[in-house]
Order: sequence, then structure tokens, then C-alpha cells
Amino acid sequence: MKYTAKNIQVLEGLEAVRKRPGMYIGNTSFAGLHHLVWEIIDNAVDEALAGFCSEIIVTLKKDDVVTISDNGRGIPTDIVEKTGLSAVETVYTLLHAGGKFDNDGYKISGGLHGVGASVVNALSEWLEVNIFRDGYNFYIKFHDGGKIANHLEKIGISDKTGTVVTFKPDKNIFTESTKFDFKTISNHLQELAFLNKNLKLTIIDIRDYENKTETFCYKGGIKEYIAFLEKEKNETPLIQQQIYCEVSAIDDKKQNISVELSMRYNTSYSSKILSFCNNIHTLEGGTHEEGFKLALNRVINNYARDKNFLKENEEKFTIDDIKEGLTAILSIKHPNPQYEGQTKTKLGNSEVRKIVSVIVGEQLEKFLLENPQEAKIIINKIINASAARLAAKHARELTRQKSGLNVATLPGKLADCQSNNPEKSELFIVEGRSAGGSAKNGRNRETQAVLTLRGKVLNVEKASKQHIFKNAEIGNLITAIGAGVENDFDVAKIRYHKIIIMTDADIDGSHIQVLLLTFFFRFMKEAILKGHVYIANPPLYKVVFRQKDFYCYNDSELEALKKELSLKTGYPYQRFKGLGEMDADQLFDTSMNPSTRKISRVTMSDVEEADRVFRILMGEDVVPRKEFINNNADIANIDI
Repeated sequence: MKYTAKNIQVLEGLEAVRKRPGMYIGNTSFAGLHHLVWEIIDNAVDEALAGFCSEIIVTLKKDDVVTISDNGRGIPTDIVEKTGLSAVETVYTLLHAGGKFDNDGYKISGGLHGVGASVVNALSEWLEVNIFRDGYNFYIKFHDGGKIANHLEKIGISDKTGTVVTFKPDKNIFTESTKFDFKTISNHLQELAFLNKNLKLTIIDIRDYENKTETFCYKGGIKEYIAFLEKEKNETPLIQQQIYCEVSAIDDKKQNISVELSMRYNTSYSSKILSFCNNIHTLEGGTHEEGFKLALNRVINNYARDKNFLKENEEKFTIDDIKEGLTAILSIKHPNPQYEGQTKTKLGNSEVRKIVSVIVGEQLEKFLLENPQEAKIIINKIINASAARLAAKHARELTRQKSGLNVATLPGKLADCQSNNPEKSELFIVEGRSAGGSAKNGRNRETQAVLTLRGKVLNVEKASKQHIFKNAEIGNLITAIGAGVENDFDVAKIRYHKIIIMTDADIDGSHIQVLLLTFFFRFMKEAILKGHVYIANPPLYKVVFRQKDFYCYNDSELEALKKELSLKTGYPYQRFKGLGEMDADQLFDTSMNPSTRKISRVTMSDVEEADRVFRILMGEDVVPRKEFINNNADIANIDI
């Protein structure tokens, strides 16, 4: 095949965005769809950061249309000399065009790449903008991925200011769904309200007969965020006072960087550190989070040494010891942040690390010295965490020593596969001796391994790490998968690229699934994120008709089959009470054979939401769990 100049494509205007949307919004599924809303909201929040906006409203309308309005200054409407177009046309039709490249329009901004508005336009079936400024209501509309339907025009007189953006996502781009999720957007607005004191954010849903509205506004800012997270996770604070600071510093480039931090220890074993830059949630952290952890580690260890909590011969606390039971919100404002990628998940400014480390270090040291009683409580919490870590480390070492991946010595009786190629290998996790026996006898020994668990796995959401790592079934899981746990977990070392949870098709089986998923989420999260964890879907019924076997996976399938085969009422069928009732061939054909089985990959579109749900469902507090089940029983298909 010839490769000539004719093969070179030149994409003009917004064509590049439509050709490769994932480069700009991450993907074209649920997360990417909602990223469109985030881009427009970020522009409105930037007006708030500049001091010109006090209210933002998001309205979800029928036919998957959304409107975002603010009471800021309004996008400029005069002509941009370089483009010959009005400012609003320039912003919505050209990549890397906006008012955030100099420091005159915005000192602080979340969206610095100048692609947000134009990307939303490019990926919309149509988009329209109303601008209120200079005494007028200006209007412009785009269609078919950013083409101008009509140029900017005055359509009325108005004494208010602000911008109203309405758009409909293009179903040719978002082929999975163009339906916006109320809760996802509501959670995002609430987070922004916590991060911006006194900014009022409202979501209105008018898609159904019963309109839904939620409004968020917090005078206490991230202090209220800490209290909210503690209440949501049912955590008891160790001390009542939060460690809080809001300090600005000038870096070597004469840039003013603001650092706001609020943190408090609680009685739990887990930690939650959320970091933000210019209101953007940096999910992967970055230099600001690194600076925070450096300060935390340095100050706590120095204080513990100085006050004789740590003896000279004792090793210092690790950052994991210090983080246990800590809830912290770190929010910085930077005039020129450098992110990794358009989706802004990690901050890369090297100067931020030192600035945050110095500011947080000074403020934390001051708090500990001025509050010796509270400091003692915190240090004792960390001492206990350190002791638990050492005990857990010892337990992990024993687990590795006992097994060394030697099948014969595994208490859980791992029946390993013959293949040493992880890409071709599968691990089936089953519960019970009879189910394990059928799975082991029916499997493809070349590529399929079976690990049998005895009884329900420990709920790691409630247990201490000492108990977790002493648990035999947990030890078997860790050893069989062979990639470590928590910070030591290396997804590249897993021995099976498909880890399949296979349980009975009943409520007990579902409970075991959730217990195992809780373990994977807390200790091997990357295995889920990389798509290595699956759920098997074994049949619930077997119907024999004219010497042929038919399998049904739920009641509705059974009724449909009866109707299809014209079976009379009372026709005999078998209901499997568990996997152990199937013989080896049946279990292989229905649940293990790659050509006939039904398995579902476990995915996460929102790690923070997954964290919240695991805490509700598997945590100590009964009330929020009951409320969650009641609210979601219809979509989960469970009895309550």
C-alpha cells in the first residue's frame, strides 16, 4: 500500500476534537459525558474565583439537554482582533482560545488550556449561549459539532450580568448514553461549594413530573467538608478542633500561591486525603500532595522524638502510620498550574512541593506545640498504627514464607493452572468444598486455577489490619494472586489476568461477592482499575425439554423460556441451590467455558463514589446502609 501526501489529513476547526474526543475528555462514556458539564461549570467557578460570581445553577432538561448559568461578568462580546470574530465565537469555535492565558482576565483559573468551551461545542448536537452584559442580552447558537447557526446578536435589553450555556450532547459521539446523572452532578456541585466559601450552587432536574432541586452553600468551606466526610463515614473525631490554615506565599517566579488545609484525626483505620488545585480535584495527587505528606512526616516524627514518644533506638513512623485515621482537604490556588493531561488529574508544578511543605510544616508544628493534650492523643493514635503495621508486616512475611506459591502448603487448597502466562491464566474464587470440587474437576487445567474459600471472607471494612492479615482466607488470596497488597501491590506481577469471583446465585452468594469486592477495592484497587476482576453469572434454573438442556439465569428468563417452549404450568425444572449442585461438566459449560459462560468485568467510573458506597454498605453504621438499600432496591433487584 502506497503512503503519499494524499494520506495526510488536515483537520480544521473542531474536527480534531470530534475525531479523537478521548484526548480532550478522557472517554466518550459516562465520565466523558459529564466532563462536558464540568468544563462549563469550571468557567463559571473561575468567575467566582475572580470575585465576580456568587451563584451557579445547573438545570437538567428533557431530551438530555443541560443548562449552566452564572451571574458573573458575562463572556466578552466585542471583536477579537486576531480572529475577526466576537470573543464568544472565538472561545467556542477555536481551540486554545480564551481569557485565561494572561493574568488580566483571571488571576486564578481551573481551565487554563483554552479548550473547554470549544470542546463542549464540538461534541454537542447543538449549543447556545446567552450573555448578559453591557445592558443587553446577547445570543448565539451553534449546531452539528460547533458550526455557527447564527452570529452573535442582541435579542433584548437586560440589567443583569452573567452567562447561560445550554447544550445537547451528540449521540453520535456518546454512543453509550447521553443521559446526565443527577447524583453525580449534585456531588460535584457540593464539592465545589465546600471549596468556595459562600458560593451558591444549585442543581434543578425538570426531566420528570416531580422536579428535584438541591442547593449547596457553605460559610465554613473545607472545615465543613471535613465534618461532612466524617459524618458520611460515621467516624468519631479524636479531637474536636480541626487543624486549619490558609496562607499565601510568593514563589521564585514572583507568583502568589495560596494554600488552604483542614485536617482532623478520627478513630478509624483508614485515611482520606483529597487534594485540589484551583477547584480541580487532582485524583492522582501531585506536587502539592507530596509537599503535604513531606511536612506531615517531618513534623510528626520530629515532635515525637523531641517529646520522647519515640526512643532513640526506635524506627521512625512511616507516612502510612501517620495517615491512619486522618481526613484532610488540601486546596491550593495557583496562577499558572501545570497539569498532566486535559483531564487535570495530577499537578506537576515543582515549586509547589516546597511551598506546601513549608507552610503546612509551620502550621502543623505550631498546632502541636500550642495544643499538647491534643498532640498527645494524635501521637498515641500513630503509635498504635505503627504497632499494627509491624504486626501486619510480620503476618505478611509469614504468609509468603509458608506458601512461597507452593500449592501443597496452601490451606485454601489452590488448584493452580499449568500455564505460567498471566494473560492466558484465570483464577476462579469459589466458596465451599462441594463448589470447589466441581470447579476443580470441570476446569481447563491448562489455563484455569481454582481457589476454594471456607466460609465468608472477613469484612475488611470493619476489621483492623492485624486481624485482616492474620485471616487465613485473606492470606490465601494474597498469596495466590502474588502481587502484594496496598502500597506494595504491583498489578504487573499478578499471576492471573482474569480473577473471577464465582458464587452461588442467591443472596448469600451476592454477600460473598461484596465482601470480596471490598477486599479488592481496599487492598488491590489497581486490579479493578486495570480490568482484571470479574463476576461470574451462574444459572439459577435448568430445564430439560426433549432431551436438551436449557439454563436460565433469573425468574424472568425462566418464564420467557416456558412461553417460548409452550411449556404448561407445573412443568418440572431444577432450581440450583448452589454451585455444588452442578456436576463438573455442568459448571464448566455454564460458568467457566469462555465460549458459553456469562461473566461481567468489574469497573469503576468514579473512585470516590465507589469509596463512599463501600463505606455505607460495609461499614459499622446501620442507618445510612438501610437508607441506601431502600433508595436503590429497585435498580439492584434485592429484597428489603
